[in-house]
Amino acid sequence: MIQISTKSSIVTLINVFTVDPTHQQRLVELLTRATVVGVSHAPGFVSASLHRSLDGTKVTMYAQWRSVQDYQAMRQDPTPLPFLQEALTLATFEPVMYEVVQTFAPLGEDA
Repeated sequence: MIQISTKSSIVTLINVFTVDPTHQQRLVELLTRATVVGVSHAPGFVSASLHRSLDGTKVTMYAQWRSVQDYQAMRQDPTPLPFLQEALTLATFEPVMYEVVQTFAPLGEDA
């Protein structure tokens, strides 16, 4: 059995970066720095997860925000910009904003 929760007001940005495998680790480092020094301090930031593909060609950032407006306001902050500018010299990217519709998790032992 799985536990199901329904739609929330949180918005999710999923950004898939395509990168040469020789630059994947550097891209991870740059996105980590951008998030630590700037993005994570922005009003409305909820969380972020950084993923790298096993074949070395993709890095994916999954970030959640209180609202699209909070995300857009963060983009005006120059603090993470140097890290993001260098990241864009290493990779192409495809950001898409989503809303959470369903979340699935295992039921507890006592259910």
